[in-house]
Amino acid sequence: MKRINFLIFLIVAGVFAQDQKDPKEYSIEQFYENTRVGGGQFSNNESKLLISSDESGIFNVYEINLADGSRTAVTNSENESFFAVDYVPNTDDILYSADKGGNEISHIYLLKPDGTSKDLTPGEQEKVNFAGWSGDNNYMYYTSNKRDPQFFDLYRMKVGTWEPELLYENKEGYSISGISDSGKYLALSQPITTSENKLFLLDRESGEMTEISKPGFSYSPTGFNKVETEFYYTTNHGGEFSRLMTLDLNTQESEVLYETNWDVMYSSLSKNDTYRVIAINEDGANKLVMRNTSTKNKMELPEIPDGNIVAANFSDSENLLRLTIGTSKTPNNIYVYNLKSKELKKLTNTLNPDIEPDDLVSAEVVRYKSFDGLEIPAIYYKPLNATADNKKPALVWVHGGPGGQSRVGYFSLIQYLVNHGYAILAVNNRGSSGYGASFYKMDDKNHGEKDLQDVIYGKKWLESQDYINKDQIGIIGGSYGGYMTMAAMTFEPDEFEVGVNIFGVTNWLRTLRSIPPYWESFKNALYEELGDPNTQDSIRLRKISPLFHAENVKNPIMVLQGANDPRVLQVESDEIVEAVQANDVPVNYVVFPDEGHGFVKKENEIKGYGQILTFLDKYLRDEDVSLPEKTLKD
Repeated sequence: MKRINFLIFLIVAGVFAQDQKDPKEYSIEQFYENTRVGGGQFSNNESKLLISSDESGIFNVYEINLADGSRTAVTNSENESFFAVDYVPNTDDILYSADKGGNEISHIYLLKPDGTSKDLTPGEQEKVNFAGWSGDNNYMYYTSNKRDPQFFDLYRMKVGTWEPELLYENKEGYSISGISDSGKYLALSQPITTSENKLFLLDRESGEMTEISKPGFSYSPTGFNKVETEFYYTTNHGGEFSRLMTLDLNTQESEVLYETNWDVMYSSLSKNDTYRVIAINEDGANKLVMRNTSTKNKMELPEIPDGNIVAANFSDSENLLRLTIGTSKTPNNIYVYNLKSKELKKLTNTLNPDIEPDDLVSAEVVRYKSFDGLEIPAIYYKPLNATADNKKPALVWVHGGPGGQSRVGYFSLIQYLVNHGYAILAVNNRGSSGYGASFYKMDDKNHGEKDLQDVIYGKKWLESQDYINKDQIGIIGGSYGGYMTMAAMTFEPDEFEVGVNIFGVTNWLRTLRSIPPYWESFKNALYEELGDPNTQDSIRLRKISPLFHAENVKNPIMVLQGANDPRVLQVESDEIVEAVQANDVPVNYVVFPDEGHGFVKKENEIKGYGQILTFLDKYLRDEDVSLPEKTLKD
């Protein structure tokens, strides 16, 4: 949820096209022949990178040879997605993580060079998160909820023996969000609301706990220096946007390291603290700054036009910098930048070579006024051949969260729909992140009301474009965006001709009462934003839940759901589908038995997302195409 990432389904956006032409149309299969990649950890001799890739159809672990760019599969899973974690220091062993069918109960596995694998965290309901290596590389840090399903404790395992050792028992429900190299200092966060948290430093040797935060603001740790004299964090204390701060651990004095008129998204140091990278969320895209920590001088980085730098990390030698960069027209690719030679090497080509990038669209960030004059930012996709004489249907896209952000980047489903003639306006309604603390708080306990009007005024902006067919505008979104879709179809039933709900909340009472146990430390913050379903807030929560007003829905809807989703339970979608069908309204329902909150298997994406286009063509464009009459559960 917002920074807490509850119900998070961060949907990124694409961009505006310059030329009006008839692009070649591509099939859903061609769009999902693209490859998604993630990770990018350097091997011990810095000759290889460890990544995750879904080129096999689901995510597996691969190694990339830095010399020639060749790629080798390390795992060959056919059923569950495996995600690269890191190389074990001073060995060729590999760590990866996996859950079961998207249930989010992730474990850490050790993979040996001979192909044998061992679950290091085998508790049946044990959810774990990798937390890094000790400074001497002798221990792996990780968090686990095996002691108490509600809270994550900090453990370490000695490399080689792999026996768990409890370092910090988390009985207060803190989020363990930073560990110094020696393990002496812990950064602990305590949510107050989704826009406010407390930040503490715990000295494990003395037991002393020091609060860094001030009431009313947001704080996020970004690490310690190697010698453990400084602690770094971001905060919006002192302004609308988060800035990077340093705390002297001896004097307890803080000072600003970096600030601008956008949020600092993340920052990290190289192994020996020689270099620092700082990522800034600049109007929906990450921009990267790198500095020499001794001279404070800004260092040159290679420019990639339209590039959104998703992640960056240094090799231990500090000679290489891995960059994960996406553009409007291409999925994320992995690059390595040599800081000495200034050479930038692209190591992946994730866009299907059958797709010509000029047939896809590039970016324009637009802004429009909402009902009360508030300016709403949005990312806009205009079909290449849209003109006043060739009007197009359109969709308002709503991101997840609440508190997410539609961002400049690449998403195959959006490009697929735009390629087939649908304009898409990805709105950042009030309550979205990235536009200042005041904007971020504007939807608290106001969901389905003013933020819904922001969405509707996005539709009005589309109607004002002379190349948009005003009678063919729908709404689509995932997770919280799915909720907004159903809120629009329920509470403003005359506004949108169709709605596509991708695992969206429809019953806030159930969702907030069925929070997974491992989110216990976030629950009060969620209740502060949305309301407590066990109090009088339940009256409002029922009022804004589409399920209880489904008789209002009169236009066709499509619902997509993962059966293993722990955040939005399948019963939510089952019930809204049944309720809307009772109105004799067309409903198309797709359930995947092997997915969770977000689809990761290509065969499922092809089936489900391809059917979205068919649904839109039938009910928005009024074309003669076939769909299941009521529901499809596969």
